[in-house]
Amino acid sequence: MRELVLRKCPSCGALVKVITDCSCSCKISCCEKPMVDIKPNSVDAAFEKHVPVFEIVNDKIKVVVNHVMEEDHFIEWICFVTETSEHYIYFKPGENAITTFPYTKGILYAYCNKHGLWSKEVD
Repeated sequence: MRELVLRKCPSCGALVKVITDCSCSCKISCCEKPMVDIKPNSVDAAFEKHVPVFEIVNDKIKVVVNHVMEEDHFIEWICFVTETSEHYIYFKPGENAITTFPYTKGILYAYCNKHGLWSKEVD
């Protein structure tokens, strides 16, 4: 299964999606520092919910991240990665982190501005 590859700047917090990585030892850098690989968490250890929850309804996947959506703490986006596509839905504070995608196998990702990347596989 194809996965999302992200890197984050340890200084300013910039987040970069890597489409094709290099095969050498260099690293993408920002603020004159190498960016850090962001790996998804899949076990929800925080009080707030981060792992995307889904249900299959007909030919769609309804996705919910039961999380606070406050100005300083919220789900920024949900992404669904399949073998052939990536679908992103972006959220703002005050909105509900709920969306739908066409049903197929893939990986759901949710990104919390404070607690990072979370994932759940869709069979």
